[in-house]
Amino acid sequence: MTQPDWLQVRRGQAPLLVSIPHTGTEIPDGIEGRLVSPWLGRKDADWWIETLYDFAADLDATIVRTAISRTVIDVNRDPSGVSLYPGQATTELCPSTTFDGEPLYREGQAPDAEEIAARRSRYFDPYHQTLRAELARLGQRHGTLVVYDCHSIRSIIPRLFEGTLPVFNIGTNSGRSCDPALAATVEALCRSSGRETIVNGRFKGGYITRSLGEPPKGVHAVQMELACRGYVDEPLGPVSEINWPTPFDASYAAPIRATLRGILEACLAFARAPR
Repeated sequence: MTQPDWLQVRRGQAPLLVSIPHTGTEIPDGIEGRLVSPWLGRKDADWWIETLYDFAADLDATIVRTAISRTVIDVNRDPSGVSLYPGQATTELCPSTTFDGEPLYREGQAPDAEEIAARRSRYFDPYHQTLRAELARLGQRHGTLVVYDCHSIRSIIPRLFEGTLPVFNIGTNSGRSCDPALAATVEALCRSSGRETIVNGRFKGGYITRSLGEPPKGVHAVQMELACRGYVDEPLGPVSEINWPTPFDASYAAPIRATLRGILEACLAFARAPR
């Protein structure tokens, strides 16, 4: 199967698969023209995460990233439509609103069921087929693998959570997607940075973590949801085209990058440990 140009894959040999599903900003013309505004269509991207984690290539990790905006399709949602967080506000497979509840589409322009199915076939399915193909490839070399799913979100979004989000939000599907020892190691490294840390709080891991993490089969999945203030000079509270997204500043991001590199190195050590 020919790899589509919107799907970026860096194939490594280490027992670590890094998924970057929400940094994409590409929106096809036929969809962007129906949006309330192009900025709203990109507002909720996981800004600069691919840059923040660019050191993963130095660790010989396999990196899978989509350049397509989550407004087109969210590859971290359950395609069946089942909510990952019952009773809490969230967005759909093909979002109709921003995280703040603002309509994304002009009246009458949101995708119908047929269009959603087509987007799933074109974007969602290839992303997940690629993740599983890369895990199968790496599984031929290693008995234990770690999937590390990279995310970020603004620190204050009242519609989604109360107050200010901790900087490090570790999700393991309430302990089902990875070994407790790995989760504890990741948590300890986050806490050693002095930044607020929580495990399986508001964010327990999305569809990627929940569908791929199978510890009995040697695949351990962790989602890391970073509050944006941890790596950019984020304006806290409501944002606009004037102040969002904040540009990436390598010096500002350097401390958290050091912590994140230590986390990925710990994931590799876990995978390589004798069993």
